[in-house]
Formats: sequence, structure tokens, C-alpha cells
Amino acid sequence: MWQKLKSSARQFVGFELLVGLRYTRAKRKNHFISFISLTSMLGIALGVAALIVVLSVMNGFQKELRSRILGVASHLEISGRNNQLNDWPAVMNFAVKQDHVLAAAPYIMAQGMLSYDQGVQGALIRGVLPVAEDGVADLGRNMKVGQLTDLKAGEFGIILGADLAYNLGVQVGDKVLLMAPQGQFTPTGLVPRLKQFTLVGLFQVGMYEYDAGLALIHLDDAAKLYRMADSVSGLRLKLDDLFDAPEIGAAMSERLNNRLAVNDQYYVSDWTMQHANFFKAVQMEKRVMFIILTLIVAVAAFNIVSTLVMAVTDKRADIAIMRTLGASPGSILSIFIVQGALIGLVGTLLGAVFGVVIALNISSIIPFIENLFHVQFLSKEVYAISELPSDLIWADVWLIVLMSFSLSLLATLYPSWRASKINPAEALRYE
Repeated sequence: MWQKLKSSARQFVGFELLVGLRYTRAKRKNHFISFISLTSMLGIALGVAALIVVLSVMNGFQKELRSRILGVASHLEISGRNNQLNDWPAVMNFAVKQDHVLAAAPYIMAQGMLSYDQGVQGALIRGVLPVAEDGVADLGRNMKVGQLTDLKAGEFGIILGADLAYNLGVQVGDKVLLMAPQGQFTPTGLVPRLKQFTLVGLFQVGMYEYDAGLALIHLDDAAKLYRMADSVSGLRLKLDDLFDAPEIGAAMSERLNNRLAVNDQYYVSDWTMQHANFFKAVQMEKRVMFIILTLIVAVAAFNIVSTLVMAVTDKRADIAIMRTLGASPGSILSIFIVQGALIGLVGTLLGAVFGVVIALNISSIIPFIENLFHVQFLSKEVYAISELPSDLIWADVWLIVLMSFSLSLLATLYPSWRASKINPAEALRYE
């Protein structure tokens, strides 16, 4: 009995699938239906491919900008009250023993005014320990001239961002005057503290915010200039996984404030908090682009409705004959669902393959188009990133494929339901 049921089920499914596949190609005079089916497939394919390529490019931009930001910023920062961390060796010793922490480095952050010849520029002054700083940031890899180790205590050397040096008109070896806003009282009034530094290097990370507004000096020199004594502004930490920074930061803040000095208060911030607005804007743009391009896929998918409506009208007599021979309304419903689903499936798979191939090879495709038409999409003089980066995330691909196929299936329901409700007697009356 069970074998008979399985055999009947195979025949039943095979019948519906066979007829549905056959109806995908309209025979006889109505080749227009085949044309609409083809355009629906192509529309879905183009929409799916566009979604995959655009999201991959936006993921690439997000990854590239994040890497450039974290080349200067840090995964976690620990600071004290009034931007002053007094017992930083104990805090640093505690932090590096925590899970997922790879390295730590102290820093002093303050504002200053740089002057050279007739040029004056405001900048953020960061005092660092060169060897330790190289463990928490990628500034060493972004040096255009010189090295971080050229900063030596007591020699008052300074490293500037490339754009900041250009704006000042200064070159390596020149003397730059650094003015600290914290002044000192003299008989003639309040006078800002001044110190002459020698430019020993230039860095360029590709972010104008840092290249035009950040200067590095040795931690000991910064402590003397800003009168920090044995204190620092805080500690910078590097983690084994930057995406775990919010959770690790919250846990570390609780441990620091519970286990170390009761009278002190420690503040732990992560890179997502420091650049929250920027990354939220990028994420919002990605979601908006996903919604806009999904509408393109939806329009193409709902072209299946018109295809099936015309197919049902064309096959009224065939439907009536199948009903007369014993086909149930459910079988008729399944036949047209198969027809519409096949259009959506083929279009989705074609678009997915096409989109993945483009996303994986976009770094070669864009230069070819630029050379062919003698254009440049992203000029180096205007944009920080002059090439289109691509980061294909397979979770996005599967989401797009699932969304496209679901819309295609949804578009088949109403025409298929109408086909299942056709009365055989009414359909055959005028045949």
C-alpha cells in the first residue's frame, strides 16, 4: 500500500512538474508570452546582480574606511577623570592580562598650535611610546617618510600628517614651533608655552581628518610640554577581534572600577563609540540601497503575474480538459506555481552567478572600463579611495537569493489560484 502511495505521488508530482515546465515555453500563436517570460527572467537577473555588486562595493568601502580609521585609532581606550590617568602602569598591567587583549600603549592627547614661517595650523598632539604604539595601531605601516622610532625622548622630534605638513609648507628636517594652550603666568601676563620641534617624519593614512590634523611626539616630550608629570591621558588597547570591542569594553570597565583604586573612576570607550555617527551613516546608506534595489527585483518578479495571467487565459481549454480527466484544483494550482517559480529560479540563479563574478573581479573590470573609455570614476585628487573596493559577503548573497525567489513565488499565487477556479464546462462551452 505504501509503495503504491509513493508511486502515485511520484506520478502526481511528475505530471505537475512536466506540464508546468512545458507551459514555460508558449506554443502555437502566443509567442508573446514566451517573450514576457524571458524579460521577467532577465529583469530578475539584473536586479539580483545589481544588488550583489552594490552591496559588495559598499561592504568594501566600509571595510577600507574602517581599516584606515583603525590604523590611527584603537580598538579600546581607557581614560581617567579629567583626561588624566595617574596609575597607568597598574592599569596597563591589569589590561594586558585580560582575555582577547593583544597589546596596550599609553598616550597623551592634547591640542596645540603649529607654526612654521608664516603658516599656522591647529592640530591634535598625541604623545606616544613608539615601540608600544606600533603594537596597537598601523601608523608605522603608513609612514611616508621616516619611522615611528625616530621619535626619541628629549630630542623633541615630531611626525606630522602629510596634509598638515603640506598646509604648513614644512619639510623633514625643518624646525616647527608648537604652542600649548595651557599658558604660564609671567609679570607681563599669561604667556602660552612654546617649544621648538624638529620634523622627523610624515605619515598618510588616507583619512583627511588625521592626515591634516594629527601630530605625533614622544610621550616624555608631551609630558614635559603639557606638564603631565607621571600621568597620561589614557591607554590604547588592541584586541584579537575588533568586532568584540563593545562587549569586551563593557566587561573591562566593570572589572577596572571594581578591582582597582576605589577613589578613581575609569572610562572605557571602543572604536564604535568614537566613530558611531560615521559607521551608522554607512550602515544606513547600505540599508537604503538594499531597499531601493529590492524594489527593482520586486518589479521584475511581479512581471510574472502578467505572464501567468496571459498563460492562464491562453490555456483555459487545456485546464478544462485536465480537470475533466481528473486533475484536481490543487494540481492546476501547482502547475502554474511551477511555471512562475521556474522563471523566478532561473532569473535568480543567473543574476546570482553574474553578480558574484562581477563582485569578485570588480578590481579588474573597472580599470578596463576606465582605459577603454578614457575616464576615471574616482579621481585621486578628489576621493580618499581612488579604487572601487569589493568585499563579497556570502550571507548577503544568500539573503538576496532567498528574497528574490520568495518574491517570485509570491507573484505566482494569485494567477495560479485563478487558474484552479476555472469551471471546465464554462471553459469548453465555446471550444
